[in-house]
Amino acid sequence: MSSTAVPKRVALHRNPTESSAASSVSPSPFDSPRQSPSSTSLSSMASEMEASKMLDTYGNEFKIPDYTIKQIRDAIPAHCFHRSAATSLYYVFRDMAILASVFYLFHNYVTPQTVPFLPARVALWTVYTIVQGLVGTGVWVLAHECGHQAFSPSKVLNDTVGWICHSLLLVPYFSWKISHGKHHKATGNLARDMVFVPKTREQYASRVGRTLHELGELMEETPILTASNLLLQQLFGWPMYLLTNVTGHNNHAKQPEGRGKGKSNGWFGGVNHFNPASPLYEAKDAKLIALSDLGLFLTGTALYFIGSNFGWLNLLVWYGIPYLWVNHWLVAITFLQHTDPSLPHYQPEVWNFARGAAATIDRDFGFVGRHIFHGIIETHVLHHYVSNIPFYNADEASDAIKDVMGDHYRTEAHTGWTGFFKALWTSARVCHFVEPTEGATGESQGVLFYRNTNGIGVPPSKMTAKAQ
Repeated sequence: MSSTAVPKRVALHRNPTESSAASSVSPSPFDSPRQSPSSTSLSSMASEMEASKMLDTYGNEFKIPDYTIKQIRDAIPAHCFHRSAATSLYYVFRDMAILASVFYLFHNYVTPQTVPFLPARVALWTVYTIVQGLVGTGVWVLAHECGHQAFSPSKVLNDTVGWICHSLLLVPYFSWKISHGKHHKATGNLARDMVFVPKTREQYASRVGRTLHELGELMEETPILTASNLLLQQLFGWPMYLLTNVTGHNNHAKQPEGRGKGKSNGWFGGVNHFNPASPLYEAKDAKLIALSDLGLFLTGTALYFIGSNFGWLNLLVWYGIPYLWVNHWLVAITFLQHTDPSLPHYQPEVWNFARGAAATIDRDFGFVGRHIFHGIIETHVLHHYVSNIPFYNADEASDAIKDVMGDHYRTEAHTGWTGFFKALWTSARVCHFVEPTEGATGESQGVLFYRNTNGIGVPPSKMTAKAQ
């Protein structure tokens, strides 16, 4: 089976003076895209066909998926849909036991008495925070399984376990579950998606204080600025999403019951995951939002008790820094599932579920990804098509849908766990805003791809100042 995950997808460094009508195949991943030769220079038909091509950021030709959800579901063996409460609970108890055991070992054996050399103790407790952050992320993923009802056949058990696990990680379980479900229903839809909605050319130009036509002329963004933005995203992206819906859509006036009228993303804009009146929810969700808030209150109370009685510095090391690690992994995983130079995004009029679900990508994170993060990185494409398949059946189900998806299945698994970290930097440098391929006509105008001002890949469309 062919796949889009081939060496030609390595980011291309473009010459800013070249045409944006790049070839879909380049002889070297470091060559600039070249003008694709038409069969005859006098053929207006050939020129029109070339202009209507859709090109991803790498210059590869994109074609809209044409298979159905029924074909996807029919390809998956029936036993993959089986959910076992016993198996899922085993993983919860396993992860909780690891967290407790690691804390016990460090609390009792990494002390001034047992390790008198301060730098050694600092190094060991740093290892503690990393390990707890990794395992804590695994617990987050298991609660995520609960939110999708992939944990067991019992909705009551699913929501009980999910509420407990997410509350312990300061996640508003039902609030997140509802908004995350809407993300799954509208993945890749620029007007309705709830997570990592890319900026359009207009939005990006407004952010950097430029006119639209200048985006093709801007000088390269400095690596220091890219690194700073990435650091802020990894440290604060998750709480900012919960508090201000920072990466979600901002079309709240179109929410049910008019709850979004006059509300917008940002501080004090009325859009967050804690207020039952937020336009992210409907009136019937109010009790669940309050229950989510109660979980956070109980956990916050417990943390205050620990800090007051055992010291705030201890609380920071025991819980605070591991919590930041969990946030980091959550944002990195989600960002890279939905942000890649090969991925399309759709205007509402050309979007459908099958197209949007394919606008995601699988990666590989080695042992940690498979055994600690429960495969959330490796089988995310399948997860967007059928989200109630438990993670321990996801590999087989994922393999089963690849033949149906063909070239539309995207993976970077061949890059391994180091490729995951490289992709963070690549996506930050390459994926600035989305726009249609220059010259696109018809339905293709509603399919948007990442472009950037860093001279990488297909250039932004050329726009004259007069036209703007």
